[in-house]
Order: sequence, then structure tokens, then C-alpha cells
Amino acid sequence: MSTRDLNACPQPARELDPISAALNAHRALIQALEQQRALIETFATEVSAAIERGGRVFWMGNGGSAADSQHLAAELVGRFERERRGLPAIALSTDTAVLTSIANDYGFEAVFARQVEALCRPGDVLIGMSTSGNSANVVRAMERAERLQLYRVGMTGAGGGRLRQCCELWIGVPSTSTARIQEAHMLIGHILCDLVERRAYNAAAQAE
Repeated sequence: MSTRDLNACPQPARELDPISAALNAHRALIQALEQQRALIETFATEVSAAIERGGRVFWMGNGGSAADSQHLAAELVGRFERERRGLPAIALSTDTAVLTSIANDYGFEAVFARQVEALCRPGDVLIGMSTSGNSANVVRAMERAERLQLYRVGMTGAGGGRLRQCCELWIGVPSTSTARIQEAHMLIGHILCDLVERRAYNAAAQAE
């Protein structure tokens, strides 16, 4: 084949490098979260109202979602951006003795449900994070939480899986990429912490 023939052949479209591809996908997804504004506002309102009634906020998830649960619980207990009282939040993935004993005796699907049964009270909020929406231990805990009259929030990716069906509030990130979904969950969580903290801070300032 001659050089002329090679030049005449159509060249495949140049793919973006992995860094640019990830950044572009992240930007597009974060912009799409604008459509979730009303749900995020409802999320913050329900969490704030529960705390004001003396309730607590429980977080759960597996793997990266477990780490995100711990991160967001810490933002509420400690502080996000303002000095204010500590807010009651607990991640159900932190006590290794509890997790391993429940998993050993009842199976891994029970690790969150058993803790919900032991720790939660009517009026508390339970937040389940699952990119697929089908994490069996998260779904089972939500089912237990319904009987205990908790306010149930599910954070998933597109579709929502089984978790969507057992929550009062469902926030589904429009993506099937685990990494992008988790990035969006963290942003939603940070917005939640900011809104809840603002309300607590303003209430304390008015009481002075």
C-alpha cells in the first residue's frame, strides 16, 4: 500500500486521555445534580427537623460508601464550616466487634439491620448509600427501619435498585459509574451538612 493510500484511509477518532475523560464526566454529572435540588432541600429539612426533635442521624454503606458514611457523620458531629454544637450522627460501619460478631452469628446481610434494631428510635433518620441500590445489608436495614418508624433516605445511582422501593426519600444520581456516583454522593452529603449546620447555627444565634 502506498503512502497516498495510507493517507486516504479514514483515521479513528482520537479518544480523550483518561484524566480529561474523568474530569469531563465528573463536570457533566455534577451539573446534572441541579435537577435534584428539591430532593436535596427536602433531605436537609427532614434531617434538621429530626435533630431538633431530639432524633439522630444514622448512616450506612459498604466499601467506599462506608467510608463516605463515616466522613459525613464526622462532619455533623464535629463541624463543617461553622462553630456550633455537635449534631448527633452515627455511621454503622465503624465498630468492628459489632460488625464481625453480627456477620459471624447472623450473616453479613444482617450487619446493619441488627444495629438499627438495637440503636434506632422512632423519629431518627437512616441514610443508606449504595451505588447499585441492591446492597442486601442496606436494603434489609431499611426494611427493619420502616417497622421502627424511622425516616428513610436512599442514595443510589441511576435506577435505584431495591433500595428505591423501601425509602421515603430517594436521591438517584444519573450515572452507572461507581466512581462518579460516589463523587456525587459526597457532594450531596456536603451540601446536606452545610444546610443542616446553617439551620443549627442560626437557631443557636437567635436563642442567645
